[in-house]
Amino acid sequence: MKKNIIIGSRGSILALAQANLIKDKLQINYPDLTFEIKEIVTSGDKDLKSNWENSDISLKSFFTKEIEQELLDRKIDIAVHSMKDMPAISPKGLICGAIPDREDPRDVLVSKNGFLVTLPQGAKIGTSSLRRSMNLKAIRPDFEIKHLRGNIHTRLKKLEIEDYDAIVLAAAGLKRTGMTDKITEYLSGEVFPPAPAQGVLYIQCRENDEEIKKILKSIHNENVAKIVEIEREFSKIFDGGCHTPMGCYSQINGDKIKFTAVYSDEGKQIRAVIEDDLTKGKEIAHMAAEEIKNKINKGTIQ
Repeated sequence: MKKNIIIGSRGSILALAQANLIKDKLQINYPDLTFEIKEIVTSGDKDLKSNWENSDISLKSFFTKEIEQELLDRKIDIAVHSMKDMPAISPKGLICGAIPDREDPRDVLVSKNGFLVTLPQGAKIGTSSLRRSMNLKAIRPDFEIKHLRGNIHTRLKKLEIEDYDAIVLAAAGLKRTGMTDKITEYLSGEVFPPAPAQGVLYIQCRENDEEIKKILKSIHNENVAKIVEIEREFSKIFDGGCHTPMGCYSQINGDKIKFTAVYSDEGKQIRAVIEDDLTKGKEIAHMAAEEIKNKINKGTIQ
């Protein structure tokens, strides 16, 4: 067995925090091996502005393809990605070796002026996510949504020095980078559904690398994998990318799932809640999508 395992990661603060999280888990399980992190610059890191502003494309692959190429070239052994950045199909020769424990999937409010319901009339909220804008407007139509891009630290700095009353971020990112103290309010997943697979990591490896596949099995969480399969299927049905106003939230109780899904059609929020057996897998996503499509067709948007 190879003694030194190289983990590929983007160089952002969050990406490196996630890579180190996986490194630490693997080191505990395999104390006789050494794990090293290699930073890799992706297309998204080089040209984030133009990638984000081309609204006709999904950002999936902009943060992964260079890392995946290094895997294929055997320059790294493992790649750590955010699940939300991953296309539905991996390049030939690569697979998902593990889906580890999920961090808190919810969105959070980071605010100068109080909680979501107590913010002043016409408060300026920073986000460039259509899903978050949709959720915010459903709760408070008076909000002014202001464009906000950048990594976590950039967004927090903009809140501090620019004309924002609050911003919306993912809880997972703040928790993984040790900034839980910045959170003003956790937003209910049922009321404010997060992005599909938010807070989930995708650990990638070569399909024919049996040693690495065995190592990665030690951090795999099959229950999280089942939930992710449902959430990503829902995203796929609605062609979900960064520019698609949709979200979902999964709650597990034993072998049951409560799946809350929302989609925005012509500025109106359509919601479906499915409670059924987790073993139905992707069928849960199709049930939710069918209910939403029926509401759109019948004009019974709630």
